[in-house]
Amino acid sequence: MAVLNTKSSAAHPTSVSGNMDLVQEAKIHLAAAHRLAVMHELEEGIDNHFTVTVPGSDDTYLILPFGYHWSEARASDMLIFNEAGETLDGEGVVELSAQCIHAPIHRISGAKVVLHTHQHWAVALNMLKNNRLLPASQTAAFFHGHIAYDDTYTGTADSLEEGERLASLLKPDTHALFMKNHGILVVGNTVAQAYRRLYKLERVCRAQLTAMSSGEPLEILSDKVIAMVQSHPEDDRHSPAERENLFFTAMMRVLDRDRPGYAE
Repeated sequence: MAVLNTKSSAAHPTSVSGNMDLVQEAKIHLAAAHRLAVMHELEEGIDNHFTVTVPGSDDTYLILPFGYHWSEARASDMLIFNEAGETLDGEGVVELSAQCIHAPIHRISGAKVVLHTHQHWAVALNMLKNNRLLPASQTAAFFHGHIAYDDTYTGTADSLEEGERLASLLKPDTHALFMKNHGILVVGNTVAQAYRRLYKLERVCRAQLTAMSSGEPLEILSDKVIAMVQSHPEDDRHSPAERENLFFTAMMRVLDRDRPGYAE
């Protein structure tokens, strides 16, 4: 099979650019997400996986090759693979569980971005018999009704059927999948959207567990208040997509300042 040359050393913008090749932009954003996950303590070294559907395709995916530490992720390192686990472009291989979990979820749910981690506070919540995220804070209210739960841990993923099983739990309005005894999986239309969800979920899981550790009962928000929080106010100055892009652009500026190199 012919190997495409999609690597580029072009300088990157810190915001979405209509002039940039969309594949290259996806690689840059994916590399940035890996490095941000290290900065925000959401990673496990070389394990776990982030994937993005290759722009212009619906059955090939970008991923950091297995064996790279997330802190060293670069756009030029990203490989392209398919559901059969074949490397179509780039060097290295896709980890088996990444192939088995991510490819079916992309195919079945239509998610453009799938992020899976074993981040500390989300895992801690998913170790509990009752692992439900409770709408006891403003941030938690935004996620209410948008989280699916896999209550049966079946072991490490080594077949496409496992990814299909997980995909069957996702609904069109699902933002995240809580995986009992395992971890968390977030989906999105863009890296900016998915990473912001991942980041905020870790913080809200930490907040809930911290509050629960006090032994005091949690104050759960009413359905009326949750609906009000989730509705987009007409006088709000920024749409959800604008907020997601502003968030991720700001995070990339932090990387540019403190941990540059991801766009290479």
